[in-house]
Amino acid sequence: MSIMDKLKKNSKVKETAILSKSKFFTKKDMVPTDVPMINCALSGSVDGGLAPGLTVLAGPSKHFKTSFALIMAAAYMKKYPESVMLFYDSEFGSPQEYFRQFNIDTDRVLHTPITNVEELKFDLIGQLENLERGDKVITVIDSIGNLASKKELQDAIDEKSVADMSRAKALKGLFRMTTPYLNMKDIPLIAVNHTYQEMGLFPKAVVSGGTGIYYSADNIWILGRQQDKVGTEIKGYHFVINVEKSRYVKEKSKIPISVSWEGGVQKWSGLLDVALEGKYVAKPSNGWYCRVDQETGELLEPKVREKQTLEEEFWSPIFKDGFGTYLKQKYSIVQDTSAKVEEEIVENA
Repeated sequence: MSIMDKLKKNSKVKETAILSKSKFFTKKDMVPTDVPMINCALSGSVDGGLAPGLTVLAGPSKHFKTSFALIMAAAYMKKYPESVMLFYDSEFGSPQEYFRQFNIDTDRVLHTPITNVEELKFDLIGQLENLERGDKVITVIDSIGNLASKKELQDAIDEKSVADMSRAKALKGLFRMTTPYLNMKDIPLIAVNHTYQEMGLFPKAVVSGGTGIYYSADNIWILGRQQDKVGTEIKGYHFVINVEKSRYVKEKSKIPISVSWEGGVQKWSGLLDVALEGKYVAKPSNGWYCRVDQETGELLEPKVREKQTLEEEFWSPIFKDGFGTYLKQKYSIVQDTSAKVEEEIVENA
């Protein structure tokens, strides 16, 4: 018996395996959404998407955080028809109709109301402990930013006004315990969170909940937004996904996404700014856009208005010219020459 065999046999951990054969280091199962730039923000590639582990979506109120979470959850549940969603709710701002807008079958959603961090911790760990690797479950917490600690809640019941120093510690413990389960059992967890402005001459947005969230998360987004106006009328919002932390995407990347009141998330939004920067698209005159021949640099007809750049017909030939590879080089930490999504877009055109 070799030394390796002895060590493996003597291990008390049943999942112990030779690294080259370990199932925990196989390629991560990524679930792409329908929005290319959301996939880039999650994985650095239009061919990627949501992976197992902790993804934190942070930002002020009304910054589309829950909607981004449900877009990802809907993609997961579409890919795996047998999957279910474990939805922990502390805000109660997502009625059933909200789920249906994202084509989520509410009969496949287990709704668990929570009032404090400890209640979430005990229930979530209990659920994860009883799942097997291969069980298709996606977990959403909406939100951890609004959760009190058990001590804070009890102090309010007892009419005590003392400061609570236990919340950050409780949250750190929660994510410290959940992280191994998520990765060993291939379960994605999306946590909606809040931000606050730090003190100082040049204040910046900070994710609430202490350092435990930063240590445990695979992805942290901080969301910003601007109004999308036509004259004085607000038509929607232009969001910017600031990648605060990622295992896959270059940190501090800024990825634009647009949302309109009429159509929700605009599937092809965000691509135009990057395509202009990469010279895949040109702006020959104010309000007009056209493709650029990648071999000659020639501007190609027809010219289109900005509204037409939100259609698949405009982007199919651009992806055929290697735009997906350019996005990967711009955003991804680990380069991958796969062109699967580009090919699918071209084939479906």
